Amino acid sequence: MRRYRNAGEPLSCEPVAQGLLNRGYRLATTRGSYFLKHHLDGDHDAIARQHRATQRLQALGVPVAPPVENTDGDTVAVIGGRCYALHPWVEGRHRDGAQLTAKGSRHLGGLLGLVHVCLEQVMEPDPAGRAHDSPDPAGTFTLIDELLTLARDRTPRSAFDALAEHRLAERRVLLERHAHRRPPPGAEPATGWVHGDFHPLNLLYRGAEPAAIVDWDRLGVQPRAEEAVRAAAIFFVRPTGELELGKVRAYARAYRKAAGADASELAAAVHRVWWERLNDFWILRWSYQRGDRRADPLFAAVSALAVWWTREYEAVYEAFTG
Repeated sequence: MRRYRNAGEPLSCEPVAQGLLNRGYRLATTRGSYFLKHHLDGDHDAIARQHRATQRLQALGVPVAPPVENTDGDTVAVIGGRCYALHPWVEGRHRDGAQLTAKGSRHLGGLLGLVHVCLEQVMEPDPAGRAHDSPDPAGTFTLIDELLTLARDRTPRSAFDALAEHRLAERRVLLERHAHRRPPPGAEPATGWVHGDFHPLNLLYRGAEPAAIVDWDRLGVQPRAEEAVRAAAIFFVRPTGELELGKVRAYARAYRKAAGADASELAAAVHRVWWERLNDFWILRWSYQRGDRRADPLFAAVSALAVWWTREYEAVYEAFTG
């Protein structure tokens, strides 16, 4: 705290429970409250780029919480080889899709569209021209076999292990049936700078209005409309795995209008994200391969969504493009 002018003397530092990728703390001082973030990846240049982006986005009216500059004008504090950033504390609460009205769903889609348009203004064009190929089912079949072995061998077995075994076997059948629908190379929609991790835990509301979009760690260049589809699949999924398609429709229309995206861009994104979900087992990889079980509670809804989406593909497609 000695690195910051007028930040006050520290009084308390309490861990913030939510968050999977970094460590956060609520820091109280004689001058107020702050959010202290420990960036576990430790990439100083990437973190500083994220900070500059949020500063510029704030100037354009995007609700963000840029970091506090220290006495040297830097926003990244490196202590013992670890990277930290100090942000103003934002009073607010997280809201998932079940807590949003149709109007709130429209505002959410419009906000993400605004983010994409403003990022295009504040970020340098990406010259890399990276490929964004869809997952190869051959690799997924190998992963399914590995995860099945780990699920069956875990002791003591739990309801989670039984569900994992069921969903893995079920997904292999679905992939065999739909392998011919893998999106071909070059089928991705237009790329651009995106937040990279737009979901309820990274958006704070004050009342009905968004107060701050936080956690820009995955800022990068991706197919833009795919972020819109992924976000909807997180915000608007019910615990049983279905999407609230009425809210998805309101959200998607607002996103298309704000971002200037047409229906064909969303159509390509819907197909690619559906295929991505059909091949994705990140929660099981964390649980069985890394021994990190923090995401286990998400598995029931996430795995059910892939099955439901496959069955209701046309209805989901229409909700995003109609």
